[in-house]
Amino acid sequence: MVDAAGMQVTVSTRPLPLPPEPTFSGSQTRAICAPTVSAQISFSRPMAGPLSGTRSRVMRWLSVPMVFGAGATGFARAWRSLIRARASSSGSRLDLITMNVIVPCMAKREKAASAAGARFDGLPDALLDWYGRHARTLPWRIGPGERGRGVVPDPYRVWLAEIMLQQTTVPHAAGYFEDFTRTWPTVEALASAEDGDVMAAWAGLGYYARARNLLKCAREVAARGSWPRTEAGLRELPGIGPYTAGAVAALAFNQRAAAVDGNVDRVFARILAAKGEWKVEKRRIADLVGELVPEDRPGEFAEALMDLGATICTPKRPNCLICPLRAWCAAHAEGEPERYPMKPAKKAKPVRFGEVYIVRGASGVAVETRPPQGLLGGMLGLPTTDWREDGAAARLEWIESAQEIGEVKHVFTHFELRLKVLTVQGDGALPDGYELRDADSVAGALPSVFRKALKLAS
Repeated sequence: MVDAAGMQVTVSTRPLPLPPEPTFSGSQTRAICAPTVSAQISFSRPMAGPLSGTRSRVMRWLSVPMVFGAGATGFARAWRSLIRARASSSGSRLDLITMNVIVPCMAKREKAASAAGARFDGLPDALLDWYGRHARTLPWRIGPGERGRGVVPDPYRVWLAEIMLQQTTVPHAAGYFEDFTRTWPTVEALASAEDGDVMAAWAGLGYYARARNLLKCAREVAARGSWPRTEAGLRELPGIGPYTAGAVAALAFNQRAAAVDGNVDRVFARILAAKGEWKVEKRRIADLVGELVPEDRPGEFAEALMDLGATICTPKRPNCLICPLRAWCAAHAEGEPERYPMKPAKKAKPVRFGEVYIVRGASGVAVETRPPQGLLGGMLGLPTTDWREDGAAARLEWIESAQEIGEVKHVFTHFELRLKVLTVQGDGALPDGYELRDADSVAGALPSVFRKALKLAS
């Protein structure tokens, strides 16, 4: 029945002898036996009747299987035996609930964990053996040979590379990485750099909030005097999310942390032939990868998965014949690896419209430093109207005569932008905030969308 006090479970209210592992059906079992949660019990109002007493007593009892349900199996088995004996002698509703609901779920989770361990036995070793022979040479990487000789990765270089590689390909990021580390070879050097210099150096990498957070993070680390060495500590730094924290912890500090990005999602979606709802499958993949990370080589395991996804288990035409993990791959066994991952269809991006002006003067073209917050914040930009979905905004008041020469398109994360490009002869004084800069020298500091417009007008 459903308890009147708000406990969403089904349970008998009379003492039971030691039963076989019971089963439950319906939403109660799905909630309580979810793969990553031992129990999901909500109390909508204070307990009353046979379950009176402090709420903390109930949750204290229920917390034991939550903590030990997936591991420490010796303790878990002993705990189950204790609860069954207690329930048989006491007849308490709390003990009966624990025996009939939590205990079976613990056993199921242990069996599932054991089966998963057997299913993927040998996978990390096979992957690392392959990586030792086929690791890519990258400017930020300490390869397996160097690690074997005791070379320690520089956390600054690891972190910088991971930030640059977000939504950016390796070939595109490599040149920027080398320029940055040549100009600012340490995190302290980057922390002391001028904002405008860093933003200009970042131009063309896209996702410009990363550059702002890059400076914030560098200054935070410099102020602390050192890098946090744990995944949790790294998450406290500006601009570092779960993936980057796991990657830096594993690659730079050899911490047992999982680094699960789109490449890793794709690899394990195929290994599992994951057909469920994608958000659920992503959590399942993250849990599995976390279990498979080896204690002694977490950094190389992360790099090996990255290389496998980038070179063999590619989005299209994966090369299964030479994949070191094909023996574990359910999608390969099915013969249709390209079906995975099964993600929901992407929604069409909205389109925004505007105008951008190439204002030419005697010494160059007019540019401004955009406001620090918002899209392209802190970057150099050309004069432009607001960007709106309902058509181009009104022309800038100080633009008196302009000639339209074409249109440029650019795709941002959440929308597509279409800008009419107009040229203006700027013989008069420019409004506050604008200055004339040499077109050739300023082009490299402009974000891609403005660079396209300037190129169209050249």
